This record gives sequence, structure tokens and C-alpha cells, in this order.
Amino acid sequence: MFADRARIYVRSGKGGDGHVSFRHEKFVPAGGPDGGDGGKGGDVIFRVDEGLNTLIDFRSTRKYKAGDGEPGGKKNCRGKDGKSIVIKVPPGTVIREAESGQVIVDMSGENREVTLLKGGRGGSGNQHYATSTMQAPMYAQPGKPAKELELLLELKVIADVGLVGLPNVGKSTFLARVTNAKPKIANYHFTTLNPNLGVVDLDDTKGFVIADIPGLIEGASEGVGLGHEFLRHIERTKVLIHIVDAAGTEGRDPLEDICAINKELEAYNPDIAMRPQVIAANKIDAIYDREDSALKRIREKFEPKGIPVYPISAVSGEGVRDLLYHVNEMLQELGDEITVFEPEYDAEAARLKQLDEPYTVEYDQSNDEYVVEGPSVEKMLGYTNLESEKGFAFFQEFLKTSGILEQLEQLGIEDGDTVRLYGHSFDYYK
Repeated sequence: MFADRARIYVRSGKGGDGHVSFRHEKFVPAGGPDGGDGGKGGDVIFRVDEGLNTLIDFRSTRKYKAGDGEPGGKKNCRGKDGKSIVIKVPPGTVIREAESGQVIVDMSGENREVTLLKGGRGGSGNQHYATSTMQAPMYAQPGKPAKELELLLELKVIADVGLVGLPNVGKSTFLARVTNAKPKIANYHFTTLNPNLGVVDLDDTKGFVIADIPGLIEGASEGVGLGHEFLRHIERTKVLIHIVDAAGTEGRDPLEDICAINKELEAYNPDIAMRPQVIAANKIDAIYDREDSALKRIREKFEPKGIPVYPISAVSGEGVRDLLYHVNEMLQELGDEITVFEPEYDAEAARLKQLDEPYTVEYDQSNDEYVVEGPSVEKMLGYTNLESEKGFAFFQEFLKTSGILEQLEQLGIEDGDTVRLYGHSFDYYK
């Protein structure tokens, strides 16, 4: 079974909370704070595995979570870091944000390993907040929250050459002859339901990878038939071999077949239609008069445009060798660069940035008060003794350094206005 798309959920690890504790040792009457730091949350890492060629593993496992960092402990003990999770994907996998469809990263070319989501940083223990005037801080920093995303994985076959053409023109037979691939071959339409890859080995060159793209039909660019299911697999190819039934054994006009496929390629992606193309006029073993056949009309129409036409027989092998060597020369001229899909946005920006927001500051008009909420605010309240003068002073400093006070001022807060934070209400004064 060939699987080339999957939808998964990923989540990095949450940072461990800092710890609040004090030294209680014999002969140490005034032991200071010794709360340890929390451990860092695990990362979500994507790594290319050359041994994979489908996304079938993601059909059974759809949720991937990194380990959370452990909280800090007494005696300055730091919490253990959460375990990162490594997700292996085949080369050519494009990772998109599910909601928007935007490309985050393309696992091709030099992109062999990418840290997609970083784990939350561990919180600092209360030992870090001791000062000459605050020697017994009753608070510690909470760990940073985890990040999560819904992702779409899409595998785009990486091949140097793509075979295109209408169904039943001999693409699978051609692939079986020139490579070690063993595609299913039969005399009916859509015998190829999966892209087949094969390696062409030439005597004096390194050879190249060729992909048999399933037969297209008119309207494929609009999703008719297999449509977009397989058109996207030719996006990475450098050269197209357009195989056509030059003998017209299906009762179609070969010239019209070529024009129909080129029209679908252009409608799907004009860049693909502009790629170097070679026409393989197949089934010439079934042509009785080659001088007075569709082969002559194909040459007259396309060779003046710089598109070479090679008469071949995938069954007997006639003309195949000359075609392969010509294609190999074209590839050498084009170089080894692989088409990589550039990310349309910074993975740490846009929606990912929202996942990092530690709080929200809003004005509640119905109650005439300003509301501050967020996981970092809630946890800070849980670790802070607001009944203590020093604890309240520390929390005021937190509001200032975190930018909350600045946002309240931007919303127009004035002296005497009420600020509510998770059940606690305060009067604001500069």
C-alpha cells in the first residue's frame, strides 16, 4: 500500500516548574533558599530516513508528544529534562501547518533533520530570587508551556525524470524495461495506481532515477480521475519523458493526446509545463508505414519547438537506448539541484508565535475592569505569597518585566481602575 499523505498532531514537552524550598540542616540556623530549577521540555524533531518511501506508519500513529521536564527539587536539585521525540520521514516529505496549509519545512536536499517545536524552558527555583533585602523568597518560576501543532505530511516523490502520458500508452512497460522496477502491467486503464520508482543504469555514467506517474486524463488538473493525487509527484522532476501511443492502438490521435496532457500540466503548474521535455513515440513496432503515420506529424509539430521526438518500442527495446542517453545528457546539463519548497512563513512566527504568548490583557466593559489571564500568570500567583509584602513586591515586578503593565497602559488604564487576575482584584496606581 502506498501512502503519500498523513495528518498528525505533535506537541513539545512542557518545562518543569522551579521549586520552593529552604535548607534545614543541623548547625545551619538560617539556611537560605535551595529550590532547584525545572528541567527543559523535550523537542519535536523530524529526521529523514532513507529507508522509508511511504507515510504508511502515520496511518496507525497520529499523535506524537515529547516528554515534559521534571520539576526542580530540594537541595538545588535540577529537574530531569524531558525526552525529545524524533519523527522519521522519507526524503521528499513536505510538512505543512494543517489549518492554513502553509509550508513549514521541506525535508529535501540539505534538510536532513529539523527541530520543528522546541520544548518549554524549565522554571527557575527560588534560590535565584534571594537578595540582600529578600532572603527568603516564597516563589519560583513556572516552566514554559508546551507547543502543539496539527500537521499535514505530504510525500512528493524525488526523481530526476518523470514519465507522463495518457493511460495505457506503455509507461509501465517502458519503466520495467529500462530499470529494475516491477510495476503491474495489464491492458486496461489506470493499471498504475501508485508512483513507481526505478533506477536507470547506463554503462559509463552514474545513471538516474525515473518515476512512472499514473496515467492522466483530461481534467486531471481540476481533480478529475486521480488528478491532484499524482500530479504533484512530478513537481520535483527535472525532465519529463512524454510517452505517447504513436500507433494509435487505442483509437486516439497521438497528436491530440500530447496536447491534452501538456494542457493539464500547464493548468496544474505552469512551471512544470516549462520543464525540458522529450517525446517518446511508443509502439512503433505496431506501425506498418512509419513515413506515412502519426509519427511524422508529431515530429513536424514539436521538433521545430526544440522538443526532440524519439521513436521507440518499449516491448522490443528499439530506440530506447538512444532516448536514455539523450535524457542523461540533459540531466548532466541541468545539474544535481533538487527542487525544494521554500517555507511560506517562519515556523516561529504566525500561529506558532501565538502558542508562546504567556498571557492576555483585555478590558471587560460589562464589569468595568481589566482582566489579565494566561498560564504563566496563573502559575506565578500559585507560587507567590501575596499576603507577604515581599511577595507582593515580587509580583509587581513580574507584571512590569513581563510587559503586562505596559499593555494595561496602552489600553488606557487609569489610577483607581480595577485589575482582575484569576480571582484576585487590585486597584491600579502608578
